[in-house]
Amino acid sequence: MLESLTSITPALPLFIGALLVAVTRGMLRNLVMLITPLVGAFGVYSLDAGMATQAQLMGLALTPVRVDQLSILFGYLFHLAAFIGVVFALHVKDKLQDVSALAYAGSAVGAVFAGDLLTLFVYWELLAVTSAALVFARRTERSLHTGIRYLLMQVGSGVLLLAGAIIYASQGNGLEFNHIGLDAPGGLLIFLAFGIKSAFPMLHSWLTDAYPESTPTGTVFLSAFTTKVAIYALARGYAGTEILIYIGALMACFPIFYAVIENDLRRVLAYSLINQLGFMVVGIGIGTELALNGAVSHAFNDVLFKGLLMMSMGAVLHVTGEIRGSELGGLYKKMPKTAILCMIGAASISAFPLFSGFVSKSMVVAAALNQGYEAIWLALLFAAAGVFHHAGIKIPFFAFFHHDSKHVATAHEAPTNMLIAMTIGAFFCIGIGSFPHYLYALLPYQLDYSPYDVSHVLAQLQLLAFSALAFTWLKLAHIYPPELKSVNVDIDWLYRRIMPDSVQLLLARLAPIDRNLRTGGLRVIESCIKGLVHHHGSYGILARTWPTGSMVMWVAVLLGLSLVLYYL
Repeated sequence: MLESLTSITPALPLFIGALLVAVTRGMLRNLVMLITPLVGAFGVYSLDAGMATQAQLMGLALTPVRVDQLSILFGYLFHLAAFIGVVFALHVKDKLQDVSALAYAGSAVGAVFAGDLLTLFVYWELLAVTSAALVFARRTERSLHTGIRYLLMQVGSGVLLLAGAIIYASQGNGLEFNHIGLDAPGGLLIFLAFGIKSAFPMLHSWLTDAYPESTPTGTVFLSAFTTKVAIYALARGYAGTEILIYIGALMACFPIFYAVIENDLRRVLAYSLINQLGFMVVGIGIGTELALNGAVSHAFNDVLFKGLLMMSMGAVLHVTGEIRGSELGGLYKKMPKTAILCMIGAASISAFPLFSGFVSKSMVVAAALNQGYEAIWLALLFAAAGVFHHAGIKIPFFAFFHHDSKHVATAHEAPTNMLIAMTIGAFFCIGIGSFPHYLYALLPYQLDYSPYDVSHVLAQLQLLAFSALAFTWLKLAHIYPPELKSVNVDIDWLYRRIMPDSVQLLLARLAPIDRNLRTGGLRVIESCIKGLVHHHGSYGILARTWPTGSMVMWVAVLLGLSLVLYYL
């Protein structure tokens, strides 16, 4: 029965669960929320690689479900992320968030099993709507404006995907979603659509703008799905596209500078998310089997360790109502379990040996060096040091240590369900880092690769040690950027500052023209009205009584004109 349902779409259990959550409450709602991802994961387990379903739409061949090793990996990942997120959010009594979260996860699962571009587009837009609901769910004026900006970017990505798919299919390529490449008809539009959701440079501001404005639990779901679906899509459609190497290197490096000066700790993690996506994009651009394995395995690990960090900051926000580094500190005294779990996530994202980030990030770095991209290799080393700086050290330091904040007096440990969810994430971070062969067995290519050789371990430990020394020296020398009560903007400066100011300036310049046009238009209208009154009013010319002789004369004139026009 379950196998037949998942053959329709592996996302069906999650969508059914979302509908059931909408009509249940209390313990039954919690039970449905917990069971749904488990049922969906078992459905993925029941699928066989190579399986596909076919359909026809207006003469076009569609593949709503296509199963292979890559889609199975992401299918397991998204169900695991949904389960951890559900456990973390069990205390929430908000149907909007509950329904949106499961539907959001279902949209992600449907997208990675879509075998054609039209099916992918449908799930692509569902991702946009359901994820935007998690931003709106915070129900503040700021989250409303942020959610609208976010939705515009996500829907715009879908429009580009649809336009590219139409062009691609119109040239006789069909709608099958396999390798596309930039040279294909419509390939650039599809590439840009994937690039928006992957948070390419100059297209990334929706992520750092919206994710920190969601609810404490909503941000955990947001960090897991949208960008990873985009990474999957790039790996499927643009593997080996060289420009991705340079785009990814830039993504890995530039967020470091913003994360260091950012005060909102969830926004720090949003920048850190772009940094980690950069490693994945580099691996996809290199396109070798080792690099692609590194990219998709790092996507798998990033969902876990970034989710763990987002959960720890969500727990801090839930307990204290505050997430700014300048207002936090000393919370390890009242939240010791949360602090320990946060440090496990920090060690994982920083790629400490025996933690998950090490066993995937090392593959991408090694692939870059093996293929002769020495400059990219150096950029990735810089990015790896930088992420330890802002995510590995800054996040736990300013949230739990640093100095005692006013919140220490009233703080308490995170709710039990939050601790359980964080513990599950921490278990996978340590388990994958210590026994990577379990993850490697799920990867698209089976390679003989071991991350734990002397050169990898020593190089990474040296990198981490020097990064820690740099942070310590900057703090002791009072050079490290202080945590200021401010809002930092990067490329969103264009539409949050420049565009509004430009519109205001344009309106100011056009105001005199507008007044003159309005005045002139009113004068014309008044003249027309006066003319009508003069001819058709109660005392107008046409309202007067005309003599019979005049009427006969005008009728004769009109008949004469008619005869002339007829013969002409």
